[in-house]
Amino acid sequence: MDHSNKLANPQNTIEAIKKYNFVFQKKFGQNFLIDTHVLEKIVTSAGVTKDDLVLEIGPGIGSMTQYLCECAREVIAVEIDTALIPILQDTLSDYDNVTVINKDILKVDINQLAIEKNGGKPIKVVANLPYYITTPIIMGLFESHVPIDNITVMVQKEVADRMQVGPGTKDYGALSLAVQYYAEPYIVANVPPNCFMPRPNVGSAVIRLTTHKEIPVQVEDEKLMFRLIRASFNQRRKTLVNGLNNSPEIHVSKEVIAQAIEELGVSPTIRGEALDLEQFARLSNIISRLS
Repeated sequence: MDHSNKLANPQNTIEAIKKYNFVFQKKFGQNFLIDTHVLEKIVTSAGVTKDDLVLEIGPGIGSMTQYLCECAREVIAVEIDTALIPILQDTLSDYDNVTVINKDILKVDINQLAIEKNGGKPIKVVANLPYYITTPIIMGLFESHVPIDNITVMVQKEVADRMQVGPGTKDYGALSLAVQYYAEPYIVANVPPNCFMPRPNVGSAVIRLTTHKEIPVQVEDEKLMFRLIRASFNQRRKTLVNGLNNSPEIHVSKEVIAQAIEELGVSPTIRGEALDLEQFARLSNIISRLS
């Protein structure tokens, strides 16, 4: 791929930003990727082909969007910052397979897009997300059961670690379980701060979440299971019984909780962070039955 006219070349990024007097917005957590190798790695690991509709969240000035346009059938880029829209119209002017939507991704009907633009087939999602909004966006995509093949995102290194660890590690938590319930996480690359402009204060990582064809556990009440998970991690260091009993989200008696934990076959003094996804699913099914 010819990089000379690509935005991922730092010189071109600086020129585009100068040309439009663009000001980085703290509130949008903007850090533009200026490393061609990382961009190529993202597009390759997402497995983007000419069959694909790609939803890009947070295109910025369009560095990754240019790559995606060359590899995908069609790209829909959703950008919240109105100041970036004229820049994107310019930087993407060579491509006729891209639509830029100036909206907050949390307010976009992605199901509708998949139906209209992709015949309801699964889409691929690629994003370089501001770190404070990573979790709500990823969870929103999964919970709305949008048809997605995979989500390849640049996130804070520690968030990527959290998504892929299991019980017994300090990073293990509600996010680990939620991600692993819906998808298979795989860390594609670690990305140092100097690959961005401006440089963030933390290391980053690209993680690919490949949606499970079938959910890996049998669970009767998904919402209850996630309430149990949140309640057990809200009060780390408390026993599971007390964590669940103290939670305003869990409406069953302490006796029922204790009985369910006994039926699960684990110690009555176990802590929530010791349970894996399959155990949370079983616990949720037992509580559904008992209450």
